[in-house]
Amino acid sequence: MGRFSRPILIVCGWLCVGLGFVGVFLPVMPTTIFLIIAAWCFARSSERFHAWLIAHPLLGPYIRDYLSGKGMPLRAKIVALSLMWIACVSSAIIVVPVLVGDIAVIGCAVAGSWMILRTPTRRPGL
Repeated sequence: MGRFSRPILIVCGWLCVGLGFVGVFLPVMPTTIFLIIAAWCFARSSERFHAWLIAHPLLGPYIRDYLSGKGMPLRAKIVALSLMWIACVSSAIIVVPVLVGDIAVIGCAVAGSWMILRTPTRRPGL
């Protein structure tokens, strides 16, 4: 791993942990997807942080359910897809001034949607 990539992954991981934690309490914020990204970042940068996140009593079950194949709750999928598309379309219209950039932003939204839709939907009570 590069000299600079480890700290960047750790910072991104903690940012996603923070956003995921907020999502536990706010119905408009997705939780699972941020925690999955945090786990991915920590798995590549810090065994200690990764183990902490997986074992955390509040946040860990979201990741363990995903990793065990139980998937994401339907509510988390709906919120994640909605917020992602709102942000990407808004960025494409307002922020990105060139067509190639717009295509790239929408392409990222399509890829993210594909990943979320491929993830199994966890049924209540599991």
